[in-house]
Order: sequence, then structure tokens, then C-alpha cells
Amino acid sequence: MSSELAIRVDGVSKAFAVYEKPHHRLLQQLFPGASRSWYREFHALRDIGFEVHRGETVGIVGRNGSGKSTLLQIICGTLTPSAGTVEVRGRIAALLELGAGFNPEFSGRENVFLNATVLGLERREIEQRFDDIAAFADIGEFMDQPVKSYSSGMFVRLAFAVAINVTPDILVVDEALAVGDEAFQRKCHARIERLRNDGATILFVSHAAGMVIELCNRAVLLDRGELLAQGTPRHVVSRYHKLLYAPAAKLEEVRARIRGDVAVSQSLESGGQRVDDDEADDGSYFDPGLVSQSTLAYPSLGARIEDPHIQARGGQRVNVLRSGSEYTYTYRVHFERAAVGVRCGMLFRTTTGLDLAGGVSAQAGEGLEVVDSGSSIAVRFSFRCLLAPGTYFANAGVLGLDGEGEQYLDRRIDAIMFRVMPELDRLATGLVNLQVSAEVKMLDQAESASG
Repeated sequence: MSSELAIRVDGVSKAFAVYEKPHHRLLQQLFPGASRSWYREFHALRDIGFEVHRGETVGIVGRNGSGKSTLLQIICGTLTPSAGTVEVRGRIAALLELGAGFNPEFSGRENVFLNATVLGLERREIEQRFDDIAAFADIGEFMDQPVKSYSSGMFVRLAFAVAINVTPDILVVDEALAVGDEAFQRKCHARIERLRNDGATILFVSHAAGMVIELCNRAVLLDRGELLAQGTPRHVVSRYHKLLYAPAAKLEEVRARIRGDVAVSQSLESGGQRVDDDEADDGSYFDPGLVSQSTLAYPSLGARIEDPHIQARGGQRVNVLRSGSEYTYTYRVHFERAAVGVRCGMLFRTTTGLDLAGGVSAQAGEGLEVVDSGSSIAVRFSFRCLLAPGTYFANAGVLGLDGEGEQYLDRRIDAIMFRVMPELDRLATGLVNLQVSAEVKMLDQAESASG
């Protein structure tokens, strides 16, 4: 990554005129100086400013309607800002609306030359790269058929192939990586990774947090047209998730806290020391909006499970976990009547209800002999998080003995909901990380011959 600037966004704002009725647009054009305005302004962006250095990959995240696409269009020059300036240094290729500018009556070949010319290539350069574009699109004989006969998949494959093969200095990607089948998506990711390794600057918009963390050096969080945070992808994505899952009544409070995080980060740069009450040492944190909506409570038979939650090693309450870190799943049980042979349990499940892993506090017949009426017990299950990134649920249960055997005194299905953060450089596959170690050895000719 170079210290040379590739993009500078300085005080950019964008306002759109919104008309309540179609004829108000005409009235505004006929009487522009009238005392009454026939429209109201919608501010898609407000005073946005940041810099991107050459060779950086910067992710832009935010909820729907936060202004991400508007910002990219301004950077690409297809929209003009209402205020502020944008400076772009180098050839820019944008994967915004794939296929925009394609002529449906032209063949795929003709549209390759048309679109590549718009992206800044001369005809000689297009001819040199045409075979690579055709191979990447992989649409065979349809290359010489009119585009109007293409399936939607063929259309976006060709559009992506053109944009990705112009060898841009700056590549702008707006949710364009979900095109085609899985094999084609992997090919797209590999090409973007190659561009990045070759020193291209990449602006990347995605709702997929794992992709942002995996691909980007830095990230920017937009919300309601405001730049709320920028920094490491993990830091910004965690704030984005807080916004995404915040209850409507607490949204402004969450926004204010994120702004406060920016002030804390700035003080850190000046030598300050970070204190973040809701974030554990490993970066896990509590997201108040991450609440199970599918909790099922069994009828109580003299016991009541209270306050199930997960704690980090430092004791902080968390529900966004980091893979590989140690946590404790804990709850209390209050007994409204005496119980014997008491055991407690827990179980983690996927969003589809698949049982993943669990545990009990004791073997059958070896639980607490007697728990008196009015007593309470604290239950703690320590575990290392070896789950793949994703969302999960945890059950809680307490059992006791009666004359015919064990029965649930209280049980909560989907008692809590938690999420495991995306993990950079993850080699494990599947839902659970078995911490497999791999060894690949190059055999010499003698070893190969011996089988």
C-alpha cells in the first residue's frame, strides 16, 4: 500500500428534490423564484470526508438507505454532489449496475467493444484483451448473438468480464459479487484479489460482513447519509451490527455511542488508553438488538430459569463472540419447591434447529441431592467457541428426580441468540472447527514409485 492518494472525498453532500405530486415538478420549473417551494429536500449524504490511498481495499458498510450507492456514483462521476469535492487519480472501473450501457440489439462481441471503450480502453487494447474477456465470461457461441437473447446470468457474466478486464487503477464494487453460480463467483473473487495484489485500489460495498473483513484493509460506516465511523474492518463491522440489530427506540442512542467511539479512537491516536465497557479484551461485545424471537418455555414444575446469558473471560456480558476465545454460558435457577437429584444442561443449535453441542452439569443420578424450597443456584458452563461464523441459539434446562425418573423442572428452547464474528484466514470448514492440522508434503521420485 502506497502513501499516495487515490481518492479524496472532501465535505461531500448530496440532496435530492422530492415532489409529492408529479405536477409540482412542472410548477417548480415554471416558477423557480416563487416564494413557495414545490419540493422538499432529501439529504442522501451529509458532509462526507475520507481518503483512500493507492493499493488500499476499503469496505463501505451501512444499512439500506444509508447513502452507500449514492457515494459510489459520485466517486465514479455519474452523479454530481450538491456540495464538496471528489478527487480521483487513475483509471476507474465501476461494477455498479452491471450491463448499464449495453445495447440489447448488439451482439455480445459488439457490446464488449462498446462497453470497454466507455471504460477508457482504445480499440487496440480491446482487441488484445478480447480473448481474456471471452474466456472469463465463458458464454461460448452466444458471444456473437444479440444480447437481448441472453439469460440474466449470461448478461451479468459478460458485463462483469468486461469491467474486470480493463485493468483499472481503481475498482469500485457495489454488491456485484453475487452474480452467476458459485464457481463464477469464486472466479470473480480471485480476479479481484489478483487486482488487489497487483496494487489496484478497491472500494467495496457489501452487506456481507465476512467478505468485508476478509477483503478489506479498512472500512467506513455510513448511516442516514452520515459517516459514523471508519477504521479497521472488524471495528467498523461490529458497530454496523450494533446499528443493524438496534431496536428502533434505541437507534439514536446507538448512533450517539458510535460517534463517541470515534472520539475515543482519536484520543487513542494521541496516546490515550481505551476504555470500552461493552467490549471484551478479545473484541467480543454485547449487541442489545440480538434477541431471540423464538424462545419457548416449558411449563414450570417448581423451578424457574432466570437470566441466561454468555460472559467473556473478564465477566462482560456478550452475545457477539470471537472464534477461538473462551466464554461462559450462565444462568440462575430459583426453586419454588424442594427438588432432589438436580442436574442442569445447555445446548447450542443452528438457526435451522440442528443440535450442535451441549453439556450437562452431572451424570444421571449424580446431581445435587437436595435443593430446598426458596433456594437458588448459579449454573456456569465454560466453553471455547469453535463454531463457524454465523448466528446460533442456546437452550437451558434443569432436571430433577421424581418417583418415576427424571423430568424437566424448567426448560427454555432458544433461550438466547448469539452470533460468531467472521474470522479472517479461516481454514476450517463446516459448522464446527475441529482444529485440524494439515500437512502437505512434496514426494520425491522414489517415494512416489513406492506408492
